[in-house]
Amino acid sequence: MANPTATLTSLLRSTSLTDHDEILKATNAVLKTSKLDSNALHARAVALLKLDRFDDALRALDDGGDKLTSQCILERAYALYKTGKLEDAAKVCREGNSRGLKHVAAQVAYRAERFRDAEEIYKQLVDEGAQIEGEDMDLRINGLAVDAQLAWQGGKGEVESRNEDFEAFETAYNVACGCIAKGDYNKGNFLLKRARDLCESLEELSDDEKRAEVLPIMVQQAFVLTKLGKAEEAEVLRKMIKIDDLPEPQTKIIAQNNALATATEIQNPYLSKRIFDSVPKLSHGERQFEHQANILQRNHYTIELQALKYEGVAKSTLSAISKSPSPTISSSTNSLSVLNAAAHAEDKSGRVALKQILRLLEKRPNDVGLILTIVQLHVSMNSPGPAISLLEAFFKRLEESTNSLDQDVRFAPGLVALLVSLYRSTGRISPIKAELGKSASYWQSKSKPSPSLFHAAGISLLESSDAEDSRAAGEIFSSLRSQDPSDRVAIAGYVASYASSDFSKISSDLDSLTPIPQLISDIDAEDLENAGIPSVPSNNLSTNSAEPHGSSKKRSLDEKENDAPAKKQKTIGTRKSKLPKDFEQGKKMDPERWLPLKDRSSYRPKGKKGKKKALDTTQGGVVRDDALEGVEAPGSGKVVTGGGGAKGKKKKGKK
Repeated sequence: MANPTATLTSLLRSTSLTDHDEILKATNAVLKTSKLDSNALHARAVALLKLDRFDDALRALDDGGDKLTSQCILERAYALYKTGKLEDAAKVCREGNSRGLKHVAAQVAYRAERFRDAEEIYKQLVDEGAQIEGEDMDLRINGLAVDAQLAWQGGKGEVESRNEDFEAFETAYNVACGCIAKGDYNKGNFLLKRARDLCESLEELSDDEKRAEVLPIMVQQAFVLTKLGKAEEAEVLRKMIKIDDLPEPQTKIIAQNNALATATEIQNPYLSKRIFDSVPKLSHGERQFEHQANILQRNHYTIELQALKYEGVAKSTLSAISKSPSPTISSSTNSLSVLNAAAHAEDKSGRVALKQILRLLEKRPNDVGLILTIVQLHVSMNSPGPAISLLEAFFKRLEESTNSLDQDVRFAPGLVALLVSLYRSTGRISPIKAELGKSASYWQSKSKPSPSLFHAAGISLLESSDAEDSRAAGEIFSSLRSQDPSDRVAIAGYVASYASSDFSKISSDLDSLTPIPQLISDIDAEDLENAGIPSVPSNNLSTNSAEPHGSSKKRSLDEKENDAPAKKQKTIGTRKSKLPKDFEQGKKMDPERWLPLKDRSSYRPKGKKGKKKALDTTQGGVVRDDALEGVEAPGSGKVVTGGGGAKGKKKKGKK
């Protein structure tokens, strides 16, 4: 019988990287006779890793003892990373400093969503230079993937790309994802088409391999086309995608979610819920990124609400909300608060929903998501006053708190911008400067201030004519320039702050401002002059001359002067005569037309009583005695009744 150890050695020398099953059989044979053979244990662990049997690889490394553990740091770190044990993998990566461990450490940081750490490690690897063939390309692909994720988190500006990035489908795809994260869908769509064409043109990939690489690109393309409003193109592309053919479970879930979100033929919410729940469940080592998981969670609860699962959504969301600190500016937690409020409102809106949600506010007074929901309801009912009062009371409670995290929420740029917007919508200009100034003062002491908040605060101070406000604005814009020298808003604000007080400070910055001819290049002065001066609409206009908002037009001075004589002529002209409706030219007029109607000879009283009364009157004739029978003077009190035959019957009169 041949020596198993010699067999393993000869096998390792003569085999290629695709013979991992044979290597595993040989190592198992060696270990039957020598359980502590370090080379066999190491070879078995590597073979298991190559066969994607990561749990078995971890058990094989544990069986080898401390000696094998110290010898196989890279293999253990990689196995822990692939099984989703990211914290343990990061700990093992810190035990060594080899280049391979750095690669694994960067991948661990990426999956743990510590993208800044991953970015720093990849920069170190790039600075050290590639040591094996193709490593520089792998570093570029992974670096662009990190940049795209940072863009999704809002921590990255525009993804920096090079011309060579458009020559490989992996780099083109990652640059496209970065553009999509920044909202540049047109460029993202172009790059996705480029990535797909490059992938389909590769000769070294089989048809099945191309299909596996192209399908995720097509899923992303369908999403971008939907965002661009090209629903028909997106639908055609979506029909070409077979969800079961997608290689990764994470991509299958996203594709199913997107298809359900854009489906118009499904009207039954219970059927939508069934389809949504039919996607495969992720294993422990597989998970979505946080921003993806949050969207999927919100969609899940939205479908539950559509299926009238109010009580279940209320309990589930409350359980998740209670695990987070309050107050918080976490978008995921505050989104759950909105869904919790919707569950309690039970598909109602307006004042009915507001009444239900205000009860929740009594229990959770510092719930930011709940407060934002109530503010939105007030604004939708055109009552910004209560919304302002609610925010001001919330801010006051946070200012009285001694917790530093509460102060971060108090001066959160988004909440400050909301209050400023409400002030501006109600015409309250004076509190805006105070609020922005207070917020800017707070964030100046922090390491990561908000540029947008500082821009708004500086511009608000520049609107004042006070020299102290201009100086404060200059300090704000100066701090912004120190963080980002290319910030054009900060440069312009800095120049405006010191233009009237200290020209020497800004003389070197004047050339960096956009030239005035460029700013007014698209303005036609002649059109402005011909359009005339816009008139302010008067509140005293008659209803006949009123026009819908936004439909008023400007008139030139010449038109107004031309209208003036016509108006004057109409006022002093001959008054139109008033003639009867039956007037005929040449017909003789009635000579009694000036007499009252009753005094005319043609007068005929109307009704039976009127005729009888006319016959009974003397009209100047002799009075007959029998005509006075039964007639009493006023106040005599005598009542005249009819004959006995009429007794008991109610006399009917003419109505």
